[in-house]
Amino acid sequence: MITLCLDTTTGPSSVAISRDGQVLAESLLTAPAKRQSAWLLPELERLLTSCVLTIDQIDLFACSIGPGSFTGVRTGVATIQGLALAGAKPCIGISTLALLAGNLPYAAHPVCPMLDARKDEVYAGLYRCTDLPAPLMEDCAMTPAALLKLLDGPIIFLGDGAQRYRNLIAETLGSKAHFAPSAQMAPRASHGIQLVENLYHAGRTKQPEQLLPNYLRQSEAELSRQQKI
Repeated sequence: MITLCLDTTTGPSSVAISRDGQVLAESLLTAPAKRQSAWLLPELERLLTSCVLTIDQIDLFACSIGPGSFTGVRTGVATIQGLALAGAKPCIGISTLALLAGNLPYAAHPVCPMLDARKDEVYAGLYRCTDLPAPLMEDCAMTPAALLKLLDGPIIFLGDGAQRYRNLIAETLGSKAHFAPSAQMAPRASHGIQLVENLYHAGRTKQPEQLLPNYLRQSEAELSRQQKI
């Protein structure tokens, strides 16, 4: 089975292609959300060419569906929807936080992926990472202080939210707080391949129109519309 997985939910974006669980190629880019759509399809075409594949040979289309940048989440979901629909192929969506936790397989302690959600909040989850990330709590959006009240270490933190609030985490949890190396702080599409293929074999695929973003909180536009009602 040939799988395409992409992540555009944060500043660093990535595209990966695999065959039967083995990653054939991956491309990484750190750029503002507005540049992602211009980069994504040409880079996908380049990766396919380097693997001597065509888009018609992709069996499964997958992406992270959030949380993250609203623009980035929409870019990834819309791209996978379009490609899967055109090829009449199944698709799968995974949590950006689960994807990020997948950077640390077989971690000795629970893993807390944290993304900077702006407005003094973070998107966060808590995972037990063996071969695959298994959630220990639901993904959430809240202030870092409120999140830390729910956690009892030792815990490994990673993500741009963990970087931004590192001092607060360290002050709150002391020696129970551990931080992933800087190279593991951003999600990577290739680290979602095994999770995606496990979901596929478990019959958890979706039709393209069923693939929906998971923002975890309302956008500014939605809040503005509600205030006008």
